[in-house]
Amino acid sequence: MADKFSGVHWMLATPFTDDEQLDLGSISNLMDKAYTSGCEGVVALGVTGESARLTDAERRAVAKEVIATANGMPVTLGTTAPGTSAAVAYSREAQELGAAAVMVSAPAMGKPNPDSLFTHYSRIADAVDIPIVVQDYPQTSGVHMAPGLIARLYQEIPSVQYLKLEDPPTPTKITAIRALAGEDLAIFGGLGGMYLLDELARGSAGAMTGFAYPEVLVSICRHMAEGDRKGAEEVFYRHLPLLLFEFQEGIGVAIRKYALQQRGLISSARVRHPGPQTTQETRSEFHQLVEAVGL
Repeated sequence: MADKFSGVHWMLATPFTDDEQLDLGSISNLMDKAYTSGCEGVVALGVTGESARLTDAERRAVAKEVIATANGMPVTLGTTAPGTSAAVAYSREAQELGAAAVMVSAPAMGKPNPDSLFTHYSRIADAVDIPIVVQDYPQTSGVHMAPGLIARLYQEIPSVQYLKLEDPPTPTKITAIRALAGEDLAIFGGLGGMYLLDELARGSAGAMTGFAYPEVLVSICRHMAEGDRKGAEEVFYRHLPLLLFEFQEGIGVAIRKYALQQRGLISSARVRHPGPQTTQETRSEFHQLVEAVGL
């Protein structure tokens, strides 16, 4: 296992059956795909994993299965919760189960308070010995984290070693954060990989996202790491229409799960209620795009 995360850490979907029961058997397929695609790690129990729609028992079952089939890859577990005590409990459990790191988004706050948010992460750090990935995703949390706050978290809480940045324009924010925090904070892009090329050019460490074709993300990251910007651009721009299509607001998880099902990686494309399912029109558009980009 690498000392410092980099490259692609694939965000895992949580597979369900058609009647919305957990499909733990499909998790090994996803893990095999992550490994054979060249991913450096995986992340489970995030927004892509529909973590808010899982019971605590289901969270544990998913985490155990992912870790059991990790094949040496580091596993980061999402431990976001509405309150600090619950986030601490989830993070402790993640460490006990064998997670390499925890990913924590800001809890929803009526009036976001930077000092309260700092205390939230500080208490989690005091409770575990594994690194924390701070997820900056205001679209779901409702909390906008200023570059100065992110720099403070990194500089004053040793466990905060990574940032998953999903507050566009992400390339601009990477530069702003680096100006305050320095070069050692490992920043990962998300948002379906839509801005991956420019994020890497600005110094990101890689991607933490769940695009259904992780081998594409790996190829882009490898080209950039080797100094082959032209090669990275060719791969990125060829697949950009599909990246954009998959990450459509509101139905992105449904499209992603349909893609994973079509790839034979999960048995059902079911999104747990009240999440939406794909329509026939969307599925047809997906297949046309896949053919157009050569996948």
